[in-house]
Amino acid sequence: MTSLTDSSADLARAERKARRAHSLNRIASALTAVGLGWLAPLLRLAAGENPRRQGVELWRQIGIPLTAILLFLAAWGWAAPQVQTSLGAIPGPAQVWEQATNLYADHKAERAKEAAFYERQAKRNAEILAKDPAAEVKTRPYAGKPTYLDQILTSLKTVFIGFLLGALVAVPLGVASGLSPTVNAALNPLIQIFKPVSPLAWLPLVTMVVSATVSGNDPLFEKSFLTSAITVTLCSLWPTLINTAVGVSSIDRDLMNVGKVLRLSGVTMVRRLVLPSALPYIFTGLRLSLGVGWMVLIAAEMLAQNPGLGKFVWDEFQNGSSSSLARIMVAVFTIGLIGFLLDRVMLALQSAVSHGPAR
Repeated sequence: MTSLTDSSADLARAERKARRAHSLNRIASALTAVGLGWLAPLLRLAAGENPRRQGVELWRQIGIPLTAILLFLAAWGWAAPQVQTSLGAIPGPAQVWEQATNLYADHKAERAKEAAFYERQAKRNAEILAKDPAAEVKTRPYAGKPTYLDQILTSLKTVFIGFLLGALVAVPLGVASGLSPTVNAALNPLIQIFKPVSPLAWLPLVTMVVSATVSGNDPLFEKSFLTSAITVTLCSLWPTLINTAVGVSSIDRDLMNVGKVLRLSGVTMVRRLVLPSALPYIFTGLRLSLGVGWMVLIAAEMLAQNPGLGKFVWDEFQNGSSSSLARIMVAVFTIGLIGFLLDRVMLALQSAVSHGPAR
């Protein structure tokens, strides 16, 4: 009897351990998808799983990257003063961090000015209405200069719209190209011609077309925004189109034959069979397109002087003050970090809508 009880207890413990391991694996996969995979060893340590193995994994995921970053900062801090430019020595990590905090302080000061501006208007309008309730009052928009954080938000909004437009064009064309050899033969020459075109070549054409078609004193979208967004669209849609076509054309023919046997309509086959099977290829293309779009946007903003991070970099370059180099380097790191985060967002979205081992 005792041996049976012990066996039941061991079996229950083994089942609990298996369920816990499965749950931790699912959490680890989700954390990895959003770039927080280094938290998984900490969770496993807290759960009491093989401390030695989790310590090695923690060193691999946190210790080695942090060591590499510290070595990079040390090399940068040593080498920066050795390089002299017309604006002085290349700024080191301390100077760049100082300018980053200054840019944030400037943003808070500008927001305080904006709040005070609207507060004064509200007070003045209240006094006018107190004297004459029928009087017409106006609230004028704040016309202060955009801050660094405002430029970041402008660039993010522009790249999102341009990327979304590109995806809406590229995915249907890629599906059609993958399903039909005729469509593929028709689109392939155009893809090969337009894919290598630089954004610097598209930008003048887009600027002229937008200027000719968008009129009025108060358009729905500003011309500068449309110019940058359309340029992003034209340069970023090709990776998604190509990867979608490859993914669709790689679908198992037996799967398509099953759809024909079941007499599924074309739309149903695409929705139920084609898109789920090609989803990894589609998301690979979307991730590539988003990275391309982000790089293209910065170049377009610099060249066309449209609002955004690119314009901020160009303005600081033209400014030529003692802090310009450090501020440009703040922008460089910001551009890189945002590009990384955008890729993580796409990877997390792929993990959320596709089926994998952890789902």
